[in-house]
Amino acid sequence: MPGPKDLDPSTSPRALLGAELRHARDQAGLTQDELGRPLFVSGSYIGQMEAGTRRILREHAVRLDELLGTDSFFTRNCEVSNKSRYPDHFAEAAEAEATATTIREYAPLLVPGLLQTEAYARAVFRAYQPTATEDVIDELVEARLDRARLLSHPTKPQLWVVLDEAVLRRKVGGAAVMAEALEHVAVLARRHRIIVQVLPFAAGAHASLNGALKLMSFTDAPPLAYLEVLATGQLQDDPATVARYELSYDLVRASAHAPESSLALIASVAEDYAHEDQQP
Repeated sequence: MPGPKDLDPSTSPRALLGAELRHARDQAGLTQDELGRPLFVSGSYIGQMEAGTRRILREHAVRLDELLGTDSFFTRNCEVSNKSRYPDHFAEAAEAEATATTIREYAPLLVPGLLQTEAYARAVFRAYQPTATEDVIDELVEARLDRARLLSHPTKPQLWVVLDEAVLRRKVGGAAVMAEALEHVAVLARRHRIIVQVLPFAAGAHASLNGALKLMSFTDAPPLAYLEVLATGQLQDDPATVARYELSYDLVRASAHAPESSLALIASVAEDYAHEDQQP
């Protein structure tokens, strides 16, 4: 069948490319599972590409054009749809985050990116890249603050965060930066824009000791789990794997303080930092 026109990169290319994939698959009379087999991916992975929550990699694009007879359409356009201002290991997760209806996150060490203030983000990036130029740090901070604009919508996405107590106690950027960062989290919680809990040190061993965990749900695509360590990350879509991480998150949440007492603790620690900053 004739290939559609090239995508306009100014109009949500990932979503447009996914819609074209769904149309081409329907025209070919294939299910998501049937199309996924020759690509060695699951049907849910195809569904996520169609929904725009996962990028279409070039090697997949080439094979899709062969299977669907789309005259190199996906090969030509996958590069445009995959352009990102985020590091390669995080690009897919950030783009999926932007279309998620619910985000649940356990943060063991740092305030999550969606909740960071400018000063906090700057301190984090400077620690990651101590010799980077100010222009590089400025660009990273700007990208992180742009992500946080997701929360400008009054209700979507629903964000539920569990902060390890270490997040509150680790003095990133100094007392003034921490006071502002924690007060920002507290303000969002008071406005009922987010749900936040604190996992206390007293909880001891817990189900996510191995590290950070982010879970994302979508209206028209299967859920995803994202795991991140130093300079690398993994986006998981296997249903059994995602279910296992969902259980881990639920167990962590069950061990944490209730939202009301968590908010009181966050506000109290923020006030302590503010007083510390004011001391001569």
